[in-house]
Amino acid sequence: MLRLAVVQALAGANATVVYATGAIVGNMLAPDKALATLPISIFVVGMAACTLPAGVIAQRHGRRAAFLTGAGCGVLVGLLAALAMVLGSFWLFCLATFFGGAYAAVVLSFRFAAADCAPPERRARALSAVMAGGVFAGVIGPQLVTFTMNLWPPHMFAATFLAQAAVAVVSAFILIGVRLPTPSAATGAVRGRPLGLIVRQPRFVTAVVCGVVSYLLMNFLMTAAPLAMHMCGLSQESSNLGLQWHVIAMYGPSFFTGRLITRFGATKVVLTGLALIAASASVGLTGLDVAHFWLTLILLGIGWNFGFVGASAMVLECHRPEERARVQSFNDFAVFGTMAFGSFLSGGLLNAYGWNTVLWLSFVPLGLAIIALTVNSKFRNTQAVS
Repeated sequence: MLRLAVVQALAGANATVVYATGAIVGNMLAPDKALATLPISIFVVGMAACTLPAGVIAQRHGRRAAFLTGAGCGVLVGLLAALAMVLGSFWLFCLATFFGGAYAAVVLSFRFAAADCAPPERRARALSAVMAGGVFAGVIGPQLVTFTMNLWPPHMFAATFLAQAAVAVVSAFILIGVRLPTPSAATGAVRGRPLGLIVRQPRFVTAVVCGVVSYLLMNFLMTAAPLAMHMCGLSQESSNLGLQWHVIAMYGPSFFTGRLITRFGATKVVLTGLALIAASASVGLTGLDVAHFWLTLILLGIGWNFGFVGASAMVLECHRPEERARVQSFNDFAVFGTMAFGSFLSGGLLNAYGWNTVLWLSFVPLGLAIIALTVNSKFRNTQAVS
């Protein structure tokens, strides 16, 4: 579990670099400024497109094989992005971020790998503990950008992406030592219930809706925020620091989120997360100073943690051991696929209508998720799986 937490930190830094630079690089290289956030949207598409294949690799060859494949994608994103900066190629940069999304999709499956190795009563804590490694991603990623972005003039960020590739190589070496249960013949022979039956469970539907909304809004606002700060005349350093505290806020609560879920239940933790995301959007609507952006991003990060980790814990209640790879990968596919829509939407909305419109629209999916949680709480007798 310690190795997974360490790699969560390093690989999370890889994704943080993309979020910190993607919209800025897109604004520099895109043939149309409306496409500025397209690289981050492609990153999310990569997450959605590679979730199911990663699940298949894990099912057939074990999770470690899937993890190492993801690390290879992490190396590719850094090398291709550096080359894109040297050549000034927007589309090559978009291809690079696709591989970054593939890496991120694999990394997010670490949480389920940790939970699978823990007894049922400690699964929420194991899931949360691995996610806590992302705290260090919040420091490593933005600082990597700050200290390397101007090391290779005139190719801004080129050295950053080379450093990003090096971090992915280190992650791969750490993953080689990870010991996880391999797929057994017995597990493979017992297929479990049809996926269609599992995903129609009210508890599973609620978990997916809450996971989708938590991640969708986090990505929706985080994608737009660095570019919004840039458009408001705020410095790149301020943007990097804001993103740093955002990522720390995303993963910092993981040190205790698992205990909160065990004590109060996943439903209450998710509801708290959605309320914090609403507070984040409300703060953003009050002003355009650095402090407003930073507080918005910090509240957004904490809200995402409660919402996403809580929703992930709900997913664990909805499947049997022989069903876990299919159900977990389907859940992540649903979450990341919907995220892609929000990511594509945010850049165009920001350029056409401004930051406030992006914030106001956040309240619509929040309302839907709260309704889903409320309805599900009345039918808890249908959630348990023997």
